Amino acid sequence: MVDATNSNVTNTPVITRMRVIPVAGRDSMLLNLCGAHAPFFTRNLVLLEDSAGRTGMGEVPGGAGILRALENVVALVEGTQVGRYNRTLQSLRTSIANKNVSGQQYQVTSAAEAAVLKQPHEINLRLENVVTAVEAALLDLLGQHLGVPVCELLGTGQQRDQVPMLAYLFYVGDRNKTDLDYLPGKGASDDWYHLRCEEALTPDAIADHAAACVARYGFKDFKLKGGVMRGEDEMAAVAAIKARFPDARVTLDPNGAWSLREAVDLCRGKNQLLAYAEDPCGPEDGYSGREIMAEFRRATGIATATNMVATDWRQMAHSHLLGAVDIPLADPHFWTMQGSVRLAQLCADWGLTWGSHSNNHFDVSLAMFTHAAAAAPGQITAIDTHWIWQEGQERLTVEPPRIIKGCVAVPDAPGLGIAPDMERIEAAHALYKQVATTARDDAMAMRYLVPGWTYNPKKPSFAKD
Repeated sequence: MVDATNSNVTNTPVITRMRVIPVAGRDSMLLNLCGAHAPFFTRNLVLLEDSAGRTGMGEVPGGAGILRALENVVALVEGTQVGRYNRTLQSLRTSIANKNVSGQQYQVTSAAEAAVLKQPHEINLRLENVVTAVEAALLDLLGQHLGVPVCELLGTGQQRDQVPMLAYLFYVGDRNKTDLDYLPGKGASDDWYHLRCEEALTPDAIADHAAACVARYGFKDFKLKGGVMRGEDEMAAVAAIKARFPDARVTLDPNGAWSLREAVDLCRGKNQLLAYAEDPCGPEDGYSGREIMAEFRRATGIATATNMVATDWRQMAHSHLLGAVDIPLADPHFWTMQGSVRLAQLCADWGLTWGSHSNNHFDVSLAMFTHAAAAAPGQITAIDTHWIWQEGQERLTVEPPRIIKGCVAVPDAPGLGIAPDMERIEAAHALYKQVATTARDDAMAMRYLVPGWTYNPKKPSFAKD
């Protein structure tokens, strides 16, 4: 018999050190409803070292609030057993909840948006953001200890060998109209590394971006970030992508900028163009975003996806009862990795399709997305990733996951299947110290293109009146 009291038998490695490292990366002038991305984005990185000499990694959104919250829980993580990770995570939830850090009703991604929604200036400060950073690193360590990929530790284990990704396309502003430190493109004029830094404001330019993405990454699915031009122009851009790639699945995400009437008029009868519609409309006239989305879905027959009206379990329950959402985009950074997969299990049981939202991120997050999606049972849609906007110039790992034929292969290596590149991490931290602010301010860059511009959640950011 095994002596269960023998600590040498029952104990897993112990966390000996937790490092919280804010990092920054370079970005293009990507346009959205909230304005334009600045030349830099920030993330928070967690590195956990254990008594076996291994290192686990986790990455979550940037911001001083999340940074402080992570720094405040170091003492709760160090000295804990890797195998008792759920106990550790629960202690974090209790501690953070006692400090009145709670979930938000909406995944806020810019300071302008936060102001209108009356959310805290230090955006994205959700309990789940803090927990996920530690959770990912602990699961990475446990997977390394057991010799299995993280996806085998989530839900009922690995469901697929590769994960489909979509080409996340944006309208791009003219960086030459600013004195901001955007990087110039590189390579041939039709190469993705060049085009992603150049102005793209027309349907043809967006279709050119789609073609460059296919040439480099082999995508079969596309998403255009809307809320920038008039709805008719954005639908024309979707049609331009579809004309280049007739067999592709294409969607459009105006972040709820359209009224219900406009959304129905634009999308009704367009099932041949739109595989689904992501947040085409939002709250209006006293009705919630969930109620309005349900009306859109009934009026058009087009499937709906969201990262706005079903971002936690309570919202998900109401969304399902209303018949508002077919594809909840359960970003593991906001749901936790375990929570995201748990929602995928529910989707499989209820006949829904699981997907994931993303924001600017490094390769650690790409690995996290991959493992969550690999463990998602049932039908999934190609998941969001911003990695194509950073790939080739940014990395924090020795060998980042690669997008080939529109998919990321699930690694056979244990844990997340990645290893930290400390030289790159320190360089990204040095950049953070040079450029970081407390919140991403998309209005600042946008005012170079439109002087005096202000955010309006129901008005396209760049469309001419």
